[in-house]
Amino acid sequence: MITIITGDIINSRKSSNQKWLSELKLVLSFFGTSPKYWQVYRGDSFQLEIENCESALNTVLRIKSHLKSTANVDVRLSIGIGEKEFNVDRITESNGEAFVNSGFAFDNYLKKQNLAIKTPWKEIDEELNIAFNLALLTIDSWTKNSAEVFKISLEKQDVTQKEIGAILGITQGRVSERQKRAGLEPIMKLEKRFRKIINKKINE
Repeated sequence: MITIITGDIINSRKSSNQKWLSELKLVLSFFGTSPKYWQVYRGDSFQLEIENCESALNTVLRIKSHLKSTANVDVRLSIGIGEKEFNVDRITESNGEAFVNSGFAFDNYLKKQNLAIKTPWKEIDEELNIAFNLALLTIDSWTKNSAEVFKISLEKQDVTQKEIGAILGITQGRVSERQKRAGLEPIMKLEKRFRKIINKKINE
């Protein structure tokens, strides 16, 4: 089982700031090399492969918070989990169940929300897509500051609020306020639940 994440930048053609492209490539490079594990195509679209399916939600949260905090743009993302049946050196030329599922979620589910998933397990899809829809009520309204504190909190989970404040040049109290506005605690509870669900299904 692998995960394929398909995404595109929302309203990229309306953005006068093209910083998002370099920031997109920067955050994708954290997960592997291009073009084997990720590739940007059609200007503002991309695909990313990750082998650890349980970390899929963590990955999309990293991408979203990075782009909102550094380039002030948002992104639509579909998660597809399944088998990889054909492996080549360019991700856009590979195929298999995970690719099909990611493409299906992107073409169908993202018409209603900016984050969706399709797996081999229908009951899991229903539960997780409802949970994503609720989480997006907060995520879609992230400001640059909210996304920034979420990004740091996600990447440095052992760092205290005081240490985050030192990084950002703000007080511990302001960090706490921004984490609450970003929905850090409930979203990370969802991330933990996601890991548990996917791990259980893969190991059944």
